[in-house]
Amino acid sequence: MTLLAILVGTLVAGIGSVWLAAWLSFGVLSRYTQHMLSMAAGALMATAFLHLLPEAFESDLAPHTLFMTLLLGLIFFFLLDKAELWHHGHEHHHGHDHHAAHDRAAHDHSAPHAGHAGHAHHAHPHDPAKSGDDTSDLPRGQWAILAGDSVHCFGDGILIASAFMADMRLGVIAALAVLAHEVPHHMGDLAVLRQGSSSRRAAIIKVSMAGAITALGGAVGFVLVDALHDSLPYFLVVASSSFVYVALADLIPQLQKRLSARETAAQIMWLGVGIGLVVMVSILAGHSH
Repeated sequence: MTLLAILVGTLVAGIGSVWLAAWLSFGVLSRYTQHMLSMAAGALMATAFLHLLPEAFESDLAPHTLFMTLLLGLIFFFLLDKAELWHHGHEHHHGHDHHAAHDRAAHDHSAPHAGHAGHAHHAHPHDPAKSGDDTSDLPRGQWAILAGDSVHCFGDGILIASAFMADMRLGVIAALAVLAHEVPHHMGDLAVLRQGSSSRRAAIIKVSMAGAITALGGAVGFVLVDALHDSLPYFLVVASSSFVYVALADLIPQLQKRLSARETAAQIMWLGVGIGLVVMVSILAGHSH
């Protein structure tokens, strides 16, 4: 029963997020991508601080040990990010804001040194002056994006499995949190793939295949966590460090720009919506449980 729940949860998070991203990307709601970033950040932080960490700290392990694990987890995901394995590359999602992003990049002295696959390619598709010169690099960039996406989805699957192994309600919340933060990520993937030779349908299929790796990660996670059941609190803390790192190092920085009071209020509201959704799902799942 637990394995079935893990597979369903990982497929919903992995493939469901792709289909939702496609609906948002190719529909009338594409203008609300920034709101999705705010909501995802709120959902990730709420899941980590209100559910995963409290569940881990209910174990008999010393708090000092768990906090050390949290610290090491944050450093670990930072190093993965540096190795281009965990980077979400949300920067390439904002098709409606690509000219502003291009202007910012021109003033960013660190831009020429950016090493992520997303940075190397999504600036070009939106640059008319370069669209004819760099098309030979697009296939390589697409495969780099899909490979990195697959690695990240596999890790997400393991984290979701850890949550389900601890508690069914916790697993549902973790799966929904992963789905929320993967939607803007996949919107960027679809945008980049559509700039190459891929049709809209082909782009959705390619990203869906990468998203399906989440289920493989969930199956592997089920075996690992089941075999190392006493280490479950560590898995939960590592999952928390992943969620916190993505929210604070990847999503929040993209929201830290000069905005009007109205736009800032909208960001805060959608951040609250993300937190509220996690709390609401927790309450509903608790009643059904």
